Amino acid sequence: MSLRLGYWMPVFGGWLRNVEDEGMSATWEEVRALAVRSERIGFDLTLIAELLLNDIKGPEAPALEAWSTAAALAAVTERLELMVAVRPTFHHPGLLAKEAANIDHIAGGRLSLNVVSSWWRDEATQFGLPFDTHDARYARTEEWLAVVKGLWTEPRFNHRGELYRIEEAILEPKPLRKPWPPLYAGGESEAAKDLIARDCDAYVMHGDPPERVAAKIADMQARRARLAPGAPPLLFGVAGYVVLRDTEEGARRELARITNVRGSARGYSNYQQWLAGTQLEQRVSLEDYSVSNRGLRSGLIGAPEPVAERLEEFERAGVNLMLLQFSPQAEEMERFAEQVIPLLRKEGAVAAA
Repeated sequence: MSLRLGYWMPVFGGWLRNVEDEGMSATWEEVRALAVRSERIGFDLTLIAELLLNDIKGPEAPALEAWSTAAALAAVTERLELMVAVRPTFHHPGLLAKEAANIDHIAGGRLSLNVVSSWWRDEATQFGLPFDTHDARYARTEEWLAVVKGLWTEPRFNHRGELYRIEEAILEPKPLRKPWPPLYAGGESEAAKDLIARDCDAYVMHGDPPERVAAKIADMQARRARLAPGAPPLLFGVAGYVVLRDTEEGARRELARITNVRGSARGYSNYQQWLAGTQLEQRVSLEDYSVSNRGLRSGLIGAPEPVAERLEEFERAGVNLMLLQFSPQAEEMERFAEQVIPLLRKEGAVAAA
């Protein structure tokens, strides 16, 4: 499979915690224009994150709601896959299954889900939502997934579990994508990796060098074979933040600018809550704070040719999808589409739009 190019939709108005104004805004007008343009210049997928508070610019800043945004984008795009994040504590699985199936029809079969187990306690408290401890949240996610998949595939579905009860439920129409919209998920704890290997379709990873990603892929493939024998192979995605300039020196200057932690600290308290609520395989740095999802560790920094070569390394490591971040988003995606995508297509690494 050729490497697909995805990007994070800027539902928080930017991705840089140390840069106050990135020339982006958390508005419908901004994300609509970006989605329509992105599918024309060669991007395959957008990930729409789900948080009720702004994780990047601080809780007081605006943030778009994921599922209503996805429904609207489904109606104004034609080719772009819409991967929508979903937090099981935010949504009853029966209602979410119905809503997702409906959006999949609006999109003509272009919906996928990124299942995210909640980590932000303050957010849950503010909105009166459940907040599970680490292992409990994966137990919830496992049952939640069973309900959603059952409703998507069975004529009448029954379920009696610890958290949810479904009685002879009918969900029609079913999603267009079969057997269901692809289920992506990430996590670095043993509980998370076993759940994903058993019950999901794809594993998404924080940024890391290709050699480390290759080891993670091998581990998840082994888990898949052990926990879900006979299931289709897992797909694999990796986050990456792109710093593309004409020269290496120019890219390094931009890197220094965006990792200057003196710029702003409004998001640091919820970042600390995320660290406390997760079980990561690696220690994080202030550079990881500056750009979310360890995006700088993917090494997509420099002139066009080295960035294209790095992406080809990820494909050789077994990666199917890159989930990219840019700032300012529209301008840097245009630069990437003009200078990097043609290099990848020339080598046959990325499917043409």
